[in-house]
Formats: sequence, C-alpha cells, structure tokens
Amino acid sequence: AYERTCCCFSRKSNSVVVSVGYRLAPEHPYPTQFVDCLTATIHFMRTAQDYGVDPSRIIICGDSSGGTLTAAVTQALVNTRDLPKLRAQILIYPFLQAVDFNLPSYQQNERIPVLSKERALVLGLKYLNKDLSIMELVDKVSHIPEDLQLKYQKWVSPDYVPHEFKTRGYKPSTRRPFSKALYTLVKPAFDPVFSPLLAEDSVIAQLPEVFILTCEFDVLRDDGLLYKKRLEDHGIKVTWCHLEEGFHGTIFLALWSRMTAFQS
Repeated sequence: AYERTCCCFSRKSNSVVVSVGYRLAPEHPYPTQFVDCLTATIHFMRTAQDYGVDPSRIIICGDSSGGTLTAAVTQALVNTRDLPKLRAQILIYPFLQAVDFNLPSYQQNERIPVLSKERALVLGLKYLNKDLSIMELVDKVSHIPEDLQLKYQKWVSPDYVPHEFKTRGYKPSTRRPFSKALYTLVKPAFDPVFSPLLAEDSVIAQLPEVFILTCEFDVLRDDGLLYKKRLEDHGIKVTWCHLEEGFHGTIFLALWSRMTAFQS
C-alpha cells in the first residue's frame, strides 16, 4: 500500500528510501513491530555506505502508528555509542500517548473518518492483544493512578494545547473514578515504546531535529502538538506543518488523487 508513497518521497527528495515490512499485530503481538523497526534501522545505519548513503544523513519517518514507531526507535537510539547519530525524524500525524483520550482533538474529531476515536481505541487494544470488551469502561473510569496522573500531567494536558485549537466545541473533561482493574489491563500502554510522549526528560533532551505534521480534523492532532511543546522546551529544533483542512490519512490518499481530490 505504501510503495507509491515511498517512491514519491524518494523521487521528490532524491533520497534512498527503505520501507520496513514489520510484522503485524495481532498475529505478532506488541512489541514485535518496534523490535523489527529497531533491528532494521540499526542494520541500515551500520551498512548505509553499502547503499551509497552518508551515515550522518539518515532520517527516520513514519505516519500514524508508523509515527509512533519512528518516535520510539529514535528514542531507543539516543544512548547508543557505536552508531552514527540520526540526522532527524519525521512524524506524520503520529499516535504518541495513551493517557488522555479526551484532549480537544479527540472531542472535536470523535466521529471524523478515517480515524474516529472509537477506531483509535480499538486499534490500540488490538495492538496490545487486549479484549475489546473493556472499551465500554474507557469513558466511565480512569485507567491512571493518581501518582502517575501527577507525573504525566506535566506532559499530557489540555492546558498545553494552544487556545486556538480549543475553539471548536471543546469541553474540559470531568474527573472519573480510578479503576485498578483497568489500569492493570492497559499498563503496557504507558511504556514509552507505546506512548513516546511519556519518555523521560533525559531521553527527550537528546533527540535529533524533528519535523511534525498535524491535521486539524484528526483525533491525533494534539499528540503532535504536545510532543512539539516537549521537544521545544528542551531546545530541540522543530519544524511544524499544520494542515487546516487535513484529516488522518491525508498523505496516503494524496497520492491517489486521480480517484479523489481534497484541498489539503
């Protein structure tokens, strides 16, 4: 499905593009996908010159869950000493956190295709090999204990979403009772491999330059905005592009413009 996208990137940027065919969930459970991408990245970094690539000019890129993997792999490489430093990372409407599913973008775009709020939650639970029956609890109880709420609210909070993104029908969410049972089930979702926005400051501070693309009509918009803020707070150079008319999947669909057309 992405061959056309990768060929376009390669042609337009005059770059070597390596697309990682990582194994898919649920047949291959999390974190197989991360391990596959990390393994492929390390192999390419060590053999880049065999492909005519300058090892100091390697960029990792991904969209949606691929953006999650891009961020996670980049974070995993910050402390390696036997590999060249990554030049940059490109995050295209990435999923970056499983802490707050009531951020403004989740509320405003709850029923917007291609990625509704329900579909985002279903895909996340399938990725973690969890029973989808717990879906009915997500909006009724909290899956985060108080000590972690205090920790994560430094990074994941509607307070850090710029005001102009709250004007389209956002309502602050009410406090919900904590469910230890739900927390136990979804605890893996707080690992930075699954939620890169939750990486420690010591990791964030070492990340390379980043390009982030967000779309207005996307439940994941605020994940990108919050990551942008964290990176900039640590002095990391961020190039940000926001598509006012964009929606989740815009980049993929843009290359099929003979069948469909849209402003973004």
